[in-house]
Amino acid sequence: MFAFQSAQTIQQPPPLFSKHLERTAARGSSRPRLCSCTLNPTISTSTTTADKNHVIQRLCKKGELRRALRLLSQEPDPTQRTYELLILSCAHQVSLSDGLHVHRHLLENGFDQDPFLATKLINMYSELDAIDNARKVFEETGNRTIYVWNALFRALTLAGHGNEVIDLYRRMNRVGIPSDRFTYTFVLKACVAAECVVWLLKKGREIHAHILRHGYEGHVHIMTTLVDMYARFGCVKCAGIVFGEMPQKNVVSWSAMIACYAKNGMPFEALELFREMMLMTHDLLPNSVTMVSVLQACAALAAFEQGRLIHGYVLRRGLDSILPVISSLVTMYARCGRLDRAQQVFDKMDERDVVSWNSLISSYGVHGFGEKAIQVFNEMIISGISPSPISFISVLGACSHAGLVEDGKMVFDSMVREHRIFPSVEHYACMVDLLGRANRLDEAAKIIEEMRIEPGPKVWGSLLGSCRIHCNVELAERASARLFELEPTNAGNYVLLADIYVEAKMWDEVRRVKKLLEARRLQKVSGRSWIEVKRKIYTFASVDELNPQIEQLHALLLKLSMELKEEGYVPQTGIVHYELDLVEKERILLGHSEKLAVAFGLINSTKGETIRITKNLRLCEDCHSLTKFISKYTKREILVRDVNRFHYFKDGVCSCRDYW
Repeated sequence: MFAFQSAQTIQQPPPLFSKHLERTAARGSSRPRLCSCTLNPTISTSTTTADKNHVIQRLCKKGELRRALRLLSQEPDPTQRTYELLILSCAHQVSLSDGLHVHRHLLENGFDQDPFLATKLINMYSELDAIDNARKVFEETGNRTIYVWNALFRALTLAGHGNEVIDLYRRMNRVGIPSDRFTYTFVLKACVAAECVVWLLKKGREIHAHILRHGYEGHVHIMTTLVDMYARFGCVKCAGIVFGEMPQKNVVSWSAMIACYAKNGMPFEALELFREMMLMTHDLLPNSVTMVSVLQACAALAAFEQGRLIHGYVLRRGLDSILPVISSLVTMYARCGRLDRAQQVFDKMDERDVVSWNSLISSYGVHGFGEKAIQVFNEMIISGISPSPISFISVLGACSHAGLVEDGKMVFDSMVREHRIFPSVEHYACMVDLLGRANRLDEAAKIIEEMRIEPGPKVWGSLLGSCRIHCNVELAERASARLFELEPTNAGNYVLLADIYVEAKMWDEVRRVKKLLEARRLQKVSGRSWIEVKRKIYTFASVDELNPQIEQLHALLLKLSMELKEEGYVPQTGIVHYELDLVEKERILLGHSEKLAVAFGLINSTKGETIRITKNLRLCEDCHSLTKFISKYTKREILVRDVNRFHYFKDGVCSCRDYW
């Protein structure tokens, strides 16, 4: 399988790499070289060469690396197997200095061009986070077998250098080295790990074609990685085709496709596929990765009853000790409107990592409890857990939803000063949103001007959204101009600008933006809402004629609208951009998906039961207003989670205090 090379003459290592090893050794550890230590008296110095090699190998297997290295200094002819076990021991004991010493010894004994040991060295340096050393081993190896290439592909992918892997893969193809099944897996994983750019998707499709041409479509690991790759780029349809055509599937394959749906805004499909998995594959048991994706889907749909069932399954399977699963449970309960349950799950955790804390912080944030989110953030730091970049995104988002501007500014300033975390685009977007919602738009614009990195669509999008709230036409035009350049196909930016022009009664500009939408053949994302009733999930669209109760829903909404007008409800017809009479505009408003979901909940849920609804877009002003009146008129609690936050309606009041 491998071409081994015996060490007949002692060669000097290449001077460039020898110096590199010396520099790395100097940086890597201050420990004395173990080869200079006295031999253990229990090991005879008269041991034959074969016996010494066997003793060194036996010591490595027993985890006694120090003793093995002492004996190595007395062995004039170490074998390939001896070096292999020494390299593996250095990786296992996480000792870079010892690894460098073994590497130097290996070079001095003529194994510098052994491709098998080169592979082991690359793997060792990868595990020891010394990727530069791994690169040097590769470059100094003349006889690069496919195993050497694969080792470097794996090392670079694990280190997050996906783009470099793609370049090396091209180089390998040019020199005529044929790929094997491991090559395809590593290179596809590199596409997933690399920065998300269009040319990587194109490269992924090319690799897919290579796989089919060379007959590797029957390998479950390769095809599962293909599903991951397409999911990474949002190509759900392609991922589904690959998954559907797989001749055999394992739990990893099913989990990959469920995760693809869950992470690409298709939670309903994720739960359906999980149900299919449970019914069709009696010999496959979902693992912790599967359950994380399923819980994420429940959270996205606010499917509380489904989530409770999944929680029970997690407990029965003994998966409740796995941190990612428990963190997902915290998020699921919070996204279903049950902060009390989320806190209970968190309190029962035996150990917590930063992800667990982040889950709780963001949970309080989306519910509008900014001060509580800050309190949890501080408790995390006191407990000895260092905040991650996501921790700051969570707490800044919480400050934004609660209008805690000064607290948010203090948290933002502490990132570099106290935690040495430099703000990313996401953090700046949070700050722009925080200031913009509070109508401090000039400060928000100043932050953008002073950014040391390119603002990008997230930052400009936050500014445009704030301009929509406060009808600032000047800044909106500035933000939208940049967004039209950065995201020319995002219809949402055009719609937001049109909304601002409508509120400012700039009708000519409204028509101009509409013409831009039509000319570029862009369509606004349709509003959709979900509701769970008796453990079943129902979905509603703004134009929904398929529901068997649709006439009953429209009739109830019309009746409620007429009665609530007498209580003070005024339809917000200004948000309808069509040139229609008031009656027709009111009819369109009553057809919004969240209103249909509310009506469905009123008809089909039991009295006193909280109505839980999820919406894929921001809650419109009219739906927000009408739902407040409905909650008071029907004496029902209604929980609506839109794309930004929770709205808890009770007795005619919303938890957001109209700050959203």
